[in-house]
Amino acid sequence: MRRLLRLVPPGTIGVGIGLAVVGLASYVHLALAGHNLDAADYSSLSVLWSVVFTLGIGVFFPVEQEVARLVAARRTRGLPPGPVLARGAAVAAAVLGLLLVLTIGAADLLTDRLFGGDAAMVPALGGALAALAVAHTTRGVLSGLRRFDWYGTQLGLDGGLRIGLVAALAVTGVDSPVAYALVLVAAPLAAVALTAAPIVRTVGRGPAVPWPPLLRGLTLLTVSSLLAQVVVNVGVINVRLLDPTDVATAGALLSALVLVRIPLFVFGSMQAALLPGLSTAAATGDEPAFRTLLRRSLAVVTALGALGGVLAALFGPWLVQALFDTPDVLGHADFAWLSVATLAYLWAMVLGQALLARNRHHAQALAWTVGVAALVVATLPPLPVALRVELGYTVGSVVAAVVMVTLLRRRRTAPPAPPVAAPVPVATSGGAA
Repeated sequence: MRRLLRLVPPGTIGVGIGLAVVGLASYVHLALAGHNLDAADYSSLSVLWSVVFTLGIGVFFPVEQEVARLVAARRTRGLPPGPVLARGAAVAAAVLGLLLVLTIGAADLLTDRLFGGDAAMVPALGGALAALAVAHTTRGVLSGLRRFDWYGTQLGLDGGLRIGLVAALAVTGVDSPVAYALVLVAAPLAAVALTAAPIVRTVGRGPAVPWPPLLRGLTLLTVSSLLAQVVVNVGVINVRLLDPTDVATAGALLSALVLVRIPLFVFGSMQAALLPGLSTAAATGDEPAFRTLLRRSLAVVTALGALGGVLAALFGPWLVQALFDTPDVLGHADFAWLSVATLAYLWAMVLGQALLARNRHHAQALAWTVGVAALVVATLPPLPVALRVELGYTVGSVVAAVVMVTLLRRRRTAPPAPPVAAPVPVATSGGAA
């Protein structure tokens, strides 16, 4: 055990435990909601869940990454993180304000097309996005300070509070989708408040952070992050857009996706160490080490994805009904498609880290752009709704991975400087929000 602990970066275990609690919370949240809400209400909650984690992780996780990088850089010079926190909070607030304006402007459309006429789901959506903005910004500070114990604690508290709040709703017989949606607001905010102490103690004052270092690369990171979340989460939203009356498939699909993405939670605990390792090899020109680490990472995710895929294809139809009380609308073939798509998505995640290690942010953004375009094309044929979204997820992930492989084969002229290591939340519905 001690030898294993020496092989992983400090904080990996704590962050991994926190991610595991958040992952468990996602299952409990959806399982209890599925047993207490009717099909239409569970469908509305499923769509809100997908919108929150597509937009929330897509736009606020890059802020976390940049805040972590700048805080860590200042820490090496003995400078406090306060000015970075102020700039990061300003960026997060600006992005959140834009999202809220768009949400308010499209409130009627969202209510009618996505939430089955329940207007109260719109403010719940805005509140959940606000909670993610606060959570990711503070996690960036904790990561940059290398307070991975507090980082993992915040994740664990978020997940634990979700479990407790949802259990309370279920025990008291609450059957409102808004109540289950508001858990996504209360739990992250409470977790931030309970882990604010190390941030408050070390904020301090110091030289202001110029805007260019914070904003440099943030746009491309946001584009890549948002498009990656679109690929993995848009299927549930597409069900309601393609056939608003098919409420059963939307809820069942989200439950199925939560099951088939278990390998993503496992991968999340090793992902924090992947980028620094690849970047160090690239920066020193050690091409054999770079290729070896990349091959090993691809082998690990292939094994995870294949094992998870076989189990999901065999037992998935029974599990979603037993755990989430979903209608019997998805079969073994549906789970097989979703599992193949998840394996391809894991490949794309690893290959994307390799591109970032070579300082090729444009290439990663291009690959995800092409992947989303392929997803749209694959969703157009007049096939059954479930098959259309499954094909979209599969084709989008495969195309993104293939484009990344092609772009990685191109040599770059100068090695990049290794970036600061920062824990990376799992890219999945509710994975680490």
